Amino acid sequence: MSTAENPHVVVIGGGPAGATASTLIAQQGYRVELFERERFPRFHIGESLIPETYWVLKRLNMLDKMKASPFIKKYSVQFVNEFGKESAPFYFTKHRPHECSQTWQVVRSEFDEMMLQNAEEHGVQVHQGVRVLDVLFEGDRAVGVKVVDERGSTREVHADVVVDASGQSSMLINKFKLRVPDPELNKGAIWTYFEGAYRDRGEDEGATVVLRVEGKKGWFWYIPQHNNIVSVGVVGDFDYLFKGRQDHETTYREELDRCPAVKERVSMGKQVAKIFATKDYTYRSSRVAGDGWVLVGDAFGFLDPLYSSGVLLALKSGQLAADAITEGLGKGDTSEAQLGGWGPEYLKGMDRMRRLVCEYYDGLSFGQFVRRYPHHGGGVTDLLIGDLFKDDLDAVFESIDEMKADLAAAK
Repeated sequence: MSTAENPHVVVIGGGPAGATASTLIAQQGYRVELFERERFPRFHIGESLIPETYWVLKRLNMLDKMKASPFIKKYSVQFVNEFGKESAPFYFTKHRPHECSQTWQVVRSEFDEMMLQNAEEHGVQVHQGVRVLDVLFEGDRAVGVKVVDERGSTREVHADVVVDASGQSSMLINKFKLRVPDPELNKGAIWTYFEGAYRDRGEDEGATVVLRVEGKKGWFWYIPQHNNIVSVGVVGDFDYLFKGRQDHETTYREELDRCPAVKERVSMGKQVAKIFATKDYTYRSSRVAGDGWVLVGDAFGFLDPLYSSGVLLALKSGQLAADAITEGLGKGDTSEAQLGGWGPEYLKGMDRMRRLVCEYYDGLSFGQFVRRYPHHGGGVTDLLIGDLFKDDLDAVFESIDEMKADLAAAK
């Protein structure tokens, strides 16, 4: 399929998943063209990284760039209950004393541009301001894409593999009607940014803080960024946040009133951005790949952001897909089985994080759990840092089920 004029791989979308997949494939000497409909930098939500992103960033040769960036260093996460009681900060380095346990709070417009520039430095041919109109097929096999540039000129680009990293508007998930919503996590979010709001000092300055709203109707994220900015958003059930309520600004203010710990933190700052909202939350695709095509990042699925897993899942899926693609190209096999072979294990890890999210919404006290099962302390930390792809972690959830059954029986 590929010729001297055509790439081996076409990637749709220049976010973290697309940049990761394209970079790792190009590192192996294959020709890669990436098409991004917007021009970077561009705004995006999903700003808090978790420690396991370190290992993919290392493979991408991004670590030195991250260390030299202005991004705030993140060493921990902290939880605040609905009554304003703060947990002790959850320091990642206490569990794993390695530099991988320090991560970052990023501004996605800057981080994503760094990732895309890094892809170019590794030989990826990046086209910005170019929209993919359609994925081309011969029978059931993807064979390339049709694109249009900002001047309205269209052309076809043929390739052995098409990687759909086009985010929640994924072309292929919609084309084949693969989207499977998650009825248990039918959430939405409303958020904005403050300048000069409260932040801790020292190694706690960059901590992600998760604060419950009174009545456990939802929770706020509180993410310090550089330039004295803090990202502050509320997440709740779709029906609760968006049905029968007034405009998003009013709803946001009402939820601030229901979370005095957040309201006090932002009171010393000023709002410096408009109110943003998103109503499409957790979902996944019923397939990860087909003959000649593969889905990565949000184009495959999105998980509730409670534990900041979004960028990790984008990077991890991009890495796994890239490895499957390069292996397949090497042996002349770009079948669904080859390109999607990583899917089952990836889904197991994604499901472990999903279960952790569901337990929080169900009101599980992780402090109470660890006190009862101290031998699972390391496993809970592994889940929080994103080290999700280990079968021995399933023992944590077996003990959670046991504790919940005991508590129910005692009522």
